[in-house]
Order: sequence, then C-alpha cells, then structure tokens
Amino acid sequence: MNEETPPATVRVFVALAPPDRAKDELARELRPAYDTHPHVRWNRIEDWHITLAFLGEIPTATVPLLRPPLARLASAHRPPRLALRGSGTFDDRVLWTGVDGDLDELHMLAADVRTAVKGCGVAFEDRPLRPHLTLARARRGDRSSMAEIAEGVAGFDGRRWPAERLHLVGSNFGRSAGPIHYRDIEAWALGGGSGPGA
Repeated sequence: MNEETPPATVRVFVALAPPDRAKDELARELRPAYDTHPHVRWNRIEDWHITLAFLGEIPTATVPLLRPPLARLASAHRPPRLALRGSGTFDDRVLWTGVDGDLDELHMLAADVRTAVKGCGVAFEDRPLRPHLTLARARRGDRSSMAEIAEGVAGFDGRRWPAERLHLVGSNFGRSAGPIHYRDIEAWALGGGSGPGA
C-alpha cells in the first residue's frame, strides 16, 4: 500500500487522559514491577487513557462527523475530578488500575458520548462502562505475572485531578509484537475551558 494513501478505516475510541503528574505518580508505584517483570507487554505511559466509548474500526470518512457533536458535549460537561486507585486483572492477562472520584459525572459523560456517536450513525458494541486504565498485557502462556503485579499495586491511592479534555483517539492497531500506539485525532476542553492537550 502506498504510504501517501490514507487508510480506508481507522480504529477509534473516545477517552479521558490523566495529567502527567497523575501518570508520574502511578509510574513511580509501578517502577519495581517494571524491573521484576520486563517480559510483560507494558503500555506506553503517554498512551494511558480511560476509555468512554470504543468505536472499533470505522470508515475514515466518518471521523469528521464525530467532531461537532463531541465538541458540543465536551463544552457542556464540567471536568470530573478523578483519581487512579488500586489494581486488578481481567482474565489474568490484562493489568489495570481503577478510577475513583466523580464517577456519576464520569458515567453521564460516557453516556452522552455514546449517544452522540450513535447519532452520527456509528454502530459499536455498547458495553457497560468499567472505569479503568489498562497498564499491561501478559504474553501468551503467562498466567501469573499480572496477578503478582496487581497484588503489589493494590494499595495505590493516587491524588485527585480534573479530567480537562475529551479525546478522540486513533490507534495503529495491528498484529505486531510491539505495543499499540495511540494518537489524538482531536481533543476538546471540558466545560468550555481551554489549554494545551493532555
């Protein structure tokens, strides 16, 4: 495929991103696990996010349709104050940290995001929101590392922070051995504020 030709589809989700200080705080807590479990597929710290709606693979031409309604709803929502807290696993293979704080506000924001996406004609699997931040994935056959790491981070209790921007994110999802990388397609200030992207 010619690199100049844009892809026909893009893998997309809508998310919040913790500020750098919250990510640094959690990264310090994880530092011992980085050293003792180097074989784990750690997510890049700059890619940490809280998914509100996972749209999956959509036509590239659909992306511009999402921008106006997401911008409007971002402006209408106040920034929820959140904190990263504790740890656990999904299916013994995915390590996560939990999200605490203004969870009612977070759920309302997610519901509005999903309504806006559906209003653009995008069909996606509307799973219940389980607020979390994915940290790492175990390699095939490794059923113990995630539980060990989660136990070591279970007591983590991060400081609260305002989620200031709503992010429309695309990924380079593929079957490569390396980590998935994400990029902001666009981000909007919550509550009509302004400032640099997270």
